[in-house]
Amino acid sequence: MLNKYARAFFTRVLTPFASMLLRAGISPDAVTLIGTAGSVAGALAFFPRGEFFWGTIVITLFIFSDLVDGNMARQAGRSSRWGAFLDSTLDRVADSAIFGGIALWYAGKGDNLLLCAVAVFCLACGQVVSYTKARAESLGLPCDVSGLVERAERLVVTLVAAGLAGLHGFGVPYVEWLLPVALWLIAAGSLVTVLQRMLTVRREAAEAEAGAAAAGGTEAREAGV
Repeated sequence: MLNKYARAFFTRVLTPFASMLLRAGISPDAVTLIGTAGSVAGALAFFPRGEFFWGTIVITLFIFSDLVDGNMARQAGRSSRWGAFLDSTLDRVADSAIFGGIALWYAGKGDNLLLCAVAVFCLACGQVVSYTKARAESLGLPCDVSGLVERAERLVVTLVAAGLAGLHGFGVPYVEWLLPVALWLIAAGSLVTVLQRMLTVRREAAEAEAGAAAAGGTEAREAGV
């Protein structure tokens, strides 16, 4: 849902900014690299210290590069396999920094090893969600299921909860519980998504093998004739 509607909205909003960057001679790949570097720096500089509000602000500013670089590539007619590969790879790096930063907080001053483990689980599941689709497609099997929680949902829920939880440092009561709740929700949703994709690929593989076996049987009968 977020990929379908929110991405379309922000793409329209950011189109003039993307055009300005192209006129300035900045390439889409440069925007991808800068956006990832900013997101990683924001996550690892602020989250491990418990400064979730400011960390979220910095990450959010840079994370829009994920929409800008693709917009720039389309406007310039430079969409390429390399650009798609770079964007997808660096998305994984940014995601790892975000959940890694949260895990470092709970492993340190946050003093909650259970939530540290949940954050690491969210990090791992996020990578596996992406891997299942990529691996299935590399084997020639479709994985036409988005699942319950994709990258957009993981980031929005986590960053909104982290940003609001960070308001606790400004005296807002009770908001510190929002981040733990979000982590548990993301962990459960990511696990469901992994299972959804695995079951889908399992069904596609079984159908492909059954089709291959039927085709082989037909060829054998025709050869016998």
